[in-house]
Amino acid sequence: MKKLGALLLAFVLSFSLVGCGNNSSTEDSSTDDISGTVTMDGSTSMEELVNGLAEAIKEVYPNLTIEPQFTGSGTGIQSVADGKVDIGNSSRALKDEELAEGLVENIVALDGIAIIVNEANTVTNLTTDQLVAIYTGEISNWSEVGGEDEAIVVIGREASSGTRGAFEEILGIEDACNYAQEINSTGAVVAGVQSTAGAIGYVSLEAISDVTGIAAVQLDDVECNTTTIADGSYTLQRPFVMATKGEVSEQSEAVQAVFTYLESDAGQELIESFGLVVPTE
Repeated sequence: MKKLGALLLAFVLSFSLVGCGNNSSTEDSSTDDISGTVTMDGSTSMEELVNGLAEAIKEVYPNLTIEPQFTGSGTGIQSVADGKVDIGNSSRALKDEELAEGLVENIVALDGIAIIVNEANTVTNLTTDQLVAIYTGEISNWSEVGGEDEAIVVIGREASSGTRGAFEEILGIEDACNYAQEINSTGAVVAGVQSTAGAIGYVSLEAISDVTGIAAVQLDDVECNTTTIADGSYTLQRPFVMATKGEVSEQSEAVQAVFTYLESDAGQELIESFGLVVPTE
C-alpha cells in the first residue's frame, strides 16, 4: 500500500508540473505571436526615446522590430500621411490641416524645451519677454540682460523641425526669428552652443542630461525639469507625438503592440527614464 501511495503521489505531482508548464507557454505565446516590423520617421528630439523603445520592447514582444528614421517632425508627419511609414514622430502638436488628412495625434510624453547657453555665460535666468527679444533680434548683446558685453549668437533649428515649430508657436514668434545659425539636429545645436562663445539655443530637456560645456537657464525664475513640466510652471513645453493615419485601433497588430507597451508600467518607466513626463490625460 505504501508503494502504491508513493506511485500515485508521483503521478499527481508530475501532472501538476506539466499543467504549470502549459500555462506558462500559453502566457508567453500571447506576445510571441505578435511579429513584424513597425516603421517610424520623424523628430530628432525623440531619437533617444525611440531607440530605447526599439530595444526595450523586445523583452515583451521578441518577434517585433521597430525600424526608425530621424529626419525631422515635418518629414515624419508627411511620411505617415503618405503611407510610407506606420508612425510619424513629431515633437510638436499636429496642425489642423494635418489632422484634416486623417492623422491622429497620439501623445506619448511631454517634454520641456530647455534654453541653453555656453557654460562661460554668467546669465542664469531670462524672462519670456527677454527670450522673445533675443530671438527676434531686439536684444543682441548679453549686457542687455545682465551678462557680459558680448554679442549674442542666436542658434535655432531648421524650418521643418518640430522643436522649432513648438518653440516659435509657444512664444508667438513664428516667422519672426533672427537666426545666426539654423541647424538640422538636436545634437548639432548642443555642439554649436558648446563651441560658440555667446551662443544661445533651444533643445529637448532629455538632450542635455550629463552634457558638459553648456548650461540651461531658468525661464521666468523656473528651472526646466520633470517636476515643473508636470505641474505646468515651466511654460516652454511640448508634446511628443506618435502620429498614425487613423485611430490606433485601426492599425496593424504590431503597431497596436507599440502603443500597448508604451501604456504599460514598463513603457511608462521607459519614458520617465529619459527625463520625460508621462501625460496624465
